Amino acid sequence: MTFSSEVPQLGPDWVPGPDGIPFRRGARVILFDENDRVLLARGHDAHQPDRTWWYLVGGGIDPGETAANAAVRELYEEAGLQLAASELVGPVFERSATFHFLRQIVRQDEVIFLARINAPGVLDTSGWTEIERNFMDELRWWPLDELRDADLVVYPTELVNLVSGLVGGWDGVLRQLGDDSQPDD
Repeated sequence: MTFSSEVPQLGPDWVPGPDGIPFRRGARVILFDENDRVLLARGHDAHQPDRTWWYLVGGGIDPGETAANAAVRELYEEAGLQLAASELVGPVFERSATFHFLRQIVRQDEVIFLARINAPGVLDTSGWTEIERNFMDELRWWPLDELRDADLVVYPTELVNLVSGLVGGWDGVLRQLGDDSQPDD
């Protein structure tokens, strides 16, 4: 296998924010299966492959796209799972995340929806873009107890506590998670 020394560039959805940091709006999904496991993706820094973390499936909102439509599109592209936007609940959380992406600091303001899928079948990563193949490693359904006990970096911070309160449903209150930034190391 050959690896390119070229670093993929940010897409056109990333625009300079007022502080000069590339910025975009994003949508993510807290997706439970019938066993109350949550779907997470594992990724790594393109320039530090040994630095990994787990996170909710999702990504950027395209121009003219609603946040809900972006969330279900990303779920299909990243995991091969189909939901209708009408099957999403919320958004249940909002957050601003500053993180390393493609060897630079970027910021994404996100809305996070809740959904449940029964008998999801096999996860399919064939829809990953070239950029996603450069930083995404795997998808996995996590039982919350196992995730709580694992020594892993997970975003949003305190994810297990946040999603545990949603297993039985959402109370209708949109919660602000604030700025969830990765450490600078």
